[in-house]
Amino acid sequence: MAATIVGSKQAEQLKQDGNNYFQKNRFGAAIDAYTEAITLSPNVPIYWTNRALCHRRRNDWRRVEEDCRKAIQLDHNSVKGHYYLGLALLQKQQYAEGVRELEKALDLGRGANPGRYIVEEIWEELAKAKYKEWEHESTSRSWELQNLKESCELALKRKQVLDSSQIEGLKDENSTFLAKQLEGVGKVFMKAAEDDTPTEVPDYLCCKITLDIFRDPVITPSGFTYERAVILDHLQKVGQFDPITRAPLFPLQLVPNLAIKEAVRAFLDKHGWAYRIE
Repeated sequence: MAATIVGSKQAEQLKQDGNNYFQKNRFGAAIDAYTEAITLSPNVPIYWTNRALCHRRRNDWRRVEEDCRKAIQLDHNSVKGHYYLGLALLQKQQYAEGVRELEKALDLGRGANPGRYIVEEIWEELAKAKYKEWEHESTSRSWELQNLKESCELALKRKQVLDSSQIEGLKDENSTFLAKQLEGVGKVFMKAAEDDTPTEVPDYLCCKITLDIFRDPVITPSGFTYERAVILDHLQKVGQFDPITRAPLFPLQLVPNLAIKEAVRAFLDKHGWAYRIE
């Protein structure tokens, strides 16, 4: 028992040494310190995620993945474990799996401590991944629609030529009818492309302070919805009052607005362009 306690204390000191090395950008030395800590206490998840972060800084994504999977085995609710694993999978172009890990990290982070900086960081990485995924899929859909549109237009033009050759005296009427058909085809394909065409995000899905689409919306007793991190920052730095109604407001009074959160999720699922971060 005594040996175990001593080993744990040594491991904690090595972790602290690793943290100090990391702050000085001495990632190799930090990795060595965390590795020694892991040798002494292999069942502490944070040692694995700290080492994974060092590997991340060195772009050694294979080792990031290995350390994160071990951390998650030890603690299924490891925010950093899921986060760094998601980044590693994205680097391997395993987009679906990477996005899934980032979403898991985001949900865990919001549940544990929604005000932490890492929650915002995870959301930004998730948004970049989602936007990139949408961009790829949108380009593919655009090419498919354009090819199909051109095929439809060509078929109509060929039909018009065939009809004109078979029926004398209807050339002008056929030309007018063809123009209307081509216009109709254009409208149909324009409608089909609407979801992939960037427009304005509806106001009710945007924070009244930042004017950006909600990430983690919370509602106040007065009925107004704000971005959690933004309203918490307001309460801490400006004053404990609602910025719109000026009524007294405290952090414990903020309640997740699940209806708006679900509406945002549905909008983003349909309009991936809205994930773009300016």
